[in-house]
Amino acid sequence: MSRHLIVAVALLIAAVAPLAAFAADMEGKVQSVDTGERTFTLENGTKIWLADGVAVESIKEGTEVTVSYDERDGKPVATSVIQK
Repeated sequence: MSRHLIVAVALLIAAVAPLAAFAADMEGKVQSVDTGERTFTLENGTKIWLADGVAVESIKEGTEVTVSYDERDGKPVATSVIQK
């Protein structure tokens, strides 16, 4: 039975590990906000899309932010935005 448990744990780790690799953080100053598209752009030119549940109305131009995001379809999608 312990052999089956080891195999099951190894498969679980192999399945979850790639998901963790796509999560990241970045910091910057908000250059512009597009409420219709639910995106904002940082001063370095990075365009960030907002996940469902992240309020676009609370993001203001000129604000320093820390963004936690996931890579989805080649785009950074913010899961949280913390304003400084």
